[in-house]
Amino acid sequence: MIDQKTLDAAFDARFPHEIKDKLRQAKVAIAGLGGLGSNIAVMLARSGVGHLKLVDFDRVDVTNLNRQMYQIQHLGQPKPDALLDILNHINPYLKYETVFTKVTADNIVPIFDGFPLICEAFDKPDQKAMLVQQTLAQLPNATVVSGNGMAGIGNSNAIETRQMMRRLYVCGDRQTDVGNGIGLVAPRVAICAGHQANKILELILQEGNHE
Repeated sequence: MIDQKTLDAAFDARFPHEIKDKLRQAKVAIAGLGGLGSNIAVMLARSGVGHLKLVDFDRVDVTNLNRQMYQIQHLGQPKPDALLDILNHINPYLKYETVFTKVTADNIVPIFDGFPLICEAFDKPDQKAMLVQQTLAQLPNATVVSGNGMAGIGNSNAIETRQMMRRLYVCGDRQTDVGNGIGLVAPRVAICAGHQANKILELILQEGNHE
């Protein structure tokens, strides 16, 4: 296995030390580990974010394989466990926490307290709304980066990141839904996930958002 010193040296060859230090100290929670969340987690791990909390209540299904990071060998496994396996093969020297449970208004605080940056990556609109509303209400120090509108194979340039409130950013085109048979396909889902991961990295590198 490659050692941490070698991984760090590869990062140091491309970025200043202060960037690595901020990323290594950062704590990010990801709520929902499907097409958005699994891609976000991989991007943040590759970027060296030091502490990732992976939250989902679902298991890997064959219908996930067209857009999510999982492989056939992960079928039937809880998504947090399967994603942990993937991340440990990317960078085993980061800190990962897994939570295999459904997020509700009642457990927002015990799950996400202490994490200043939270990625909303749920599938269903009502779950998305609940997480955003309850997080902003119950965790006054948390910032939410949400995904909304990435279905189909349409114009990828329509996907963008917008600040909707002081502590809320929304990534996506905010229009396309999975209805009308357009479904969810890997490219636009990954583009939206990239927007979310990129915004998280921006926020980490701003003073006061990485602790």
